[in-house]
Amino acid sequence: MSTLPSVMALVRPDLQAFAGYSSARSSALVGDIWLNANESAWANPADGEGRARRYPDPQPAALRARLAELYGCAPEQLLIGRGSDEAIDLLVRALCEPGRDAVLVTPPVFGMYAVCARLQNAPLLEVPLCEQGDALGADIEAVIATALAGNAKLVFLCTPSNPAGSTITLAEIERVATALRGRAVVVVDEAYGEYAAQPSAVTLLAAHDNLAVLRTLSKAHALAAARIGSLIATPPLVALLRRCQAPYPIPGPCAELALAGLSDSNLQLTTTRVARIKAERSRMQQALAVLPGVRRVYPSEGNYLLVRFTDAQQAFDALLAAGVVVRDQRAAPQLGDALRITLGTTLENDRVLSALATRRVAA
Repeated sequence: MSTLPSVMALVRPDLQAFAGYSSARSSALVGDIWLNANESAWANPADGEGRARRYPDPQPAALRARLAELYGCAPEQLLIGRGSDEAIDLLVRALCEPGRDAVLVTPPVFGMYAVCARLQNAPLLEVPLCEQGDALGADIEAVIATALAGNAKLVFLCTPSNPAGSTITLAEIERVATALRGRAVVVVDEAYGEYAAQPSAVTLLAAHDNLAVLRTLSKAHALAAARIGSLIATPPLVALLRRCQAPYPIPGPCAELALAGLSDSNLQLTTTRVARIKAERSRMQQALAVLPGVRRVYPSEGNYLLVRFTDAQQAFDALLAAGVVVRDQRAAPQLGDALRITLGTTLENDRVLSALATRRVAA
């Protein structure tokens, strides 16, 4: 039997026995007259059904069960939060002692990892993505070495990577988790997982309790405004993070919208939308690559393409003049000539191509 410490030993010592706030909805009391939460006895006139006067379930049971079914885990392995952003913040606050425990990221990558580290005064370790064939990918051996040398408590692996679009294989994720067992929690951000070909890292959780996976309904499920994200991890860590979470993190209307959006019929429509985006991704990658002034189009497993230009400002301006807003990546490490273009409808993508094709490119 392994003598390596449980992942819970990685939690800040002062929080390991933290009870958190016990809200009125966290108790198991039953009654038909609820006078325990100082709620209004009368509904707001704008609330037709009169339900908004009550605080919502902190972790809506039906939604939690549906998300667990969707992601292939047990409900007790899943924490619902306000997008993936809240889960990132909870992980950093719960695991990293300010000024001591580091957070490792692989820039250019989603900026919230670094923001949450800064707010916690956690040292930031960076292992930049590197050119790997035709992709901009993670240097796994450098990630492991840097995490061990730099006292990393959290390692964020974004796959598919935003904005690079590259993936990290399950074998590589497992290698990182094994090397850092007892040292760090490896967080696999699968915000764009529905667009990727490989299985989810959730399949590795049974063998690695220092793994956590982030998922969201904001992308493929077209529910960005509902702000529903999930963290999937070992149940003790999920329970601890819930105790660190705000009392009522999920608004009732958002939970209801999310549950409706995950009906069998709507999941079929999601599958159709994802297939369309994948087809547009292939078409756009080929079409962009032959346009004048385009240096490189990286292959992508997300719903976006990272494109290098000879003159990124000119390309950005041409798109904006055509009413198309894309993500300017030039401030990100290694991407001084790049824009990230989200894949839209066929008509929207055609406007992108038209705007870039008709602009005047300097010789």
